[in-house]
Amino acid sequence: MVRGFFRLMTKPTVEVQMAPFQGITTPVFRKVFIKHFAGVDKMFTPFFTNVYKESVSKKKMAELSAPTLGGVPVVPQILSKDPDEILRFARFVHALGFDEVNWNLGCPFPRVANKKRGSGLLSFPVLIKEILEKTLPELPVRLSIKARLGYDSKKDILALIPLLNDLGIQELTVHARIGRQLYQGEADQKAFATIVPLAKMKLGYNGDLFTLNDFYSFSRSFPSVSLIMIGRGLLVDPFLPAAIKKLPVPELQEQKEKIKAFIYELFLTYLHSYPHHENVVLNLMKEYWWYLAHSFEEPHKVFKLIKKRKVSEDFESGMLEVFERFQWVGQQADFFRNQRISG
Repeated sequence: MVRGFFRLMTKPTVEVQMAPFQGITTPVFRKVFIKHFAGVDKMFTPFFTNVYKESVSKKKMAELSAPTLGGVPVVPQILSKDPDEILRFARFVHALGFDEVNWNLGCPFPRVANKKRGSGLLSFPVLIKEILEKTLPELPVRLSIKARLGYDSKKDILALIPLLNDLGIQELTVHARIGRQLYQGEADQKAFATIVPLAKMKLGYNGDLFTLNDFYSFSRSFPSVSLIMIGRGLLVDPFLPAAIKKLPVPELQEQKEKIKAFIYELFLTYLHSYPHHENVVLNLMKEYWWYLAHSFEEPHKVFKLIKKRKVSEDFESGMLEVFERFQWVGQQADFFRNQRISG
């Protein structure tokens, strides 16, 4: 027990990154989140695609409003198999002050993968190499990559790692599932273990880190990996990054008050940002509440109470009822995990 604790204390300081989530980790969400919670070292935008010109629509520009938020770097992500598109996007964000672009080789959804994009590109390492050989010499920013183990086979990543090593890729984060799994089943840490000795770049891990104990277990198994990306675990428990970084985390009652302040500011900021689109605001809030509900007692009842609200005034009263009626219980990830949910 003492040995395990010593290993955790002496390993390099862990870097915690916020995973991108379409429809949830919006510019508004990121701005409000970083104001209320500590522990996140880097945030990623949901992916951009179909960048036909070296300009971006006003709607997409909102995603690129600032290269940092509260001192935390923001990294734009591109989903593409077109080297010219990647370069156009990189040049555009560089002009806005960003110094890194992340290439999405992880999106698992069939409508993306069937077009050889996202995780669907992982079955074609030669094509990935060709894309990188065309883009890397001209990129004005750093390029990091987020990938899965593969789309059909977890062996895809084993063919890719040597190519990325040779091309000098500096950072790779791997979600330890294949694309066809979507978010079902467990992340395959055994498959991830086969990557660790092969990778010469900074290697990050993503997948099923829902609690502090999950992180401790991972850290004991992979003492050399000091970069983790958290998605669903952070949405369920916003205090998780701070706990992982050994920063102060309040007791449950104070957590509840902080969550309440955060969620109300998020709601009001969305209303201000979309003054004539009440339905958009409610849908964005419900998407997030589906995750946050799992840190309350009786999460199904919590979300049911939120889901049925149709107008902003009613939605606000529904949130108030949640905080009055239901106890905040913090890390209920065992329940969350056992639901075998996606998202």
